[in-house]
Amino acid sequence: MPNQLMYQQDDFVVLETNQPEQFLTVAELLVKLEKTLSQIPFADLPLDVQKFESVTEQAQYLLDTSCDLDVGPGEYLQWYAVRLEK
Repeated sequence: MPNQLMYQQDDFVVLETNQPEQFLTVAELLVKLEKTLSQIPFADLPLDVQKFESVTEQAQYLLDTSCDLDVGPGEYLQWYAVRLEK
């Protein structure tokens, strides 16, 4: 039986264009995703994200199902769950 700790996503490493890597909590990552999503025109969002009306729902969906977001040509935003302690 797998250990439940394997599926905990409390902390994330975030990689972004021209920025050093950051370690964020779930709440901090959701805020970052919401801010980023609010700056992208709705029509430019992935189709699966467009089905959600609120930015909060879009951010939660991305957190639950993805690890990256297309933020423009030559730019990236990626996040990966990490375990900071054993």
